[in-house]
Amino acid sequence: MKIKVCGLRDAENLKEIAALGPDFVGFIFYDQSPRFVGDDLNEEVVKALPRSIRKVGVFVNASPDYILRSVKKYDFQYVQLHGNENPEYCRSLRNRGLSLIKAFRVDESFNFSMLNNYKAHCDFFLFDAKGDQPGGNGVTFDWSILKRYDNEKPFFISGGIGLDNLDQLAALKGLKLYGVDVNSQVEISPGIKDVAKVKELIARLRPIEEEETV
Repeated sequence: MKIKVCGLRDAENLKEIAALGPDFVGFIFYDQSPRFVGDDLNEEVVKALPRSIRKVGVFVNASPDYILRSVKKYDFQYVQLHGNENPEYCRSLRNRGLSLIKAFRVDESFNFSMLNNYKAHCDFFLFDAKGDQPGGNGVTFDWSILKRYDNEKPFFISGGIGLDNLDQLAALKGLKLYGVDVNSQVEISPGIKDVAKVKELIARLRPIEEEETV
């Protein structure tokens, strides 16, 4: 199970979270988000992160040029699209060498067949709860809805995931659940993560490595 910690921006907090070894860290480039990086994100600190941690820039209906400039500035390995970007938009970014995570806000009425148009242009899907904001609403959706997904493309799950509902992920056994995306439920304040909570979450989600024999 991969762990993505999203909504980071403070340099010291980022260093503390990186020391825990998450698989992905995410930075939000959407000015309506309380976790918007603005001018606060230290590019040298981001670039200095271990290569084992994949860096993700999160964008909402942004211009391709803005995305490409940000990817180059911070050396992002993935771009996460969290708005109404259509398949052609994804294809054009993919053709420019970007690896994509396409987010979708899911509720009971979600039409999973529309994902077919995106599959060829994305590396992963991300299924989030539908809320007032494009993401970071801190609420979960009914994960049983994902049983309707055709399970062809690996995906992240997001939306209100924290220490109190990790056990419910077992309901998704058999699906291509690649990882969890955590944000508001492991925060002290918007953009500042609770290091102890993230540490416990990682410990609970990662399988215990077999002890090396001497």
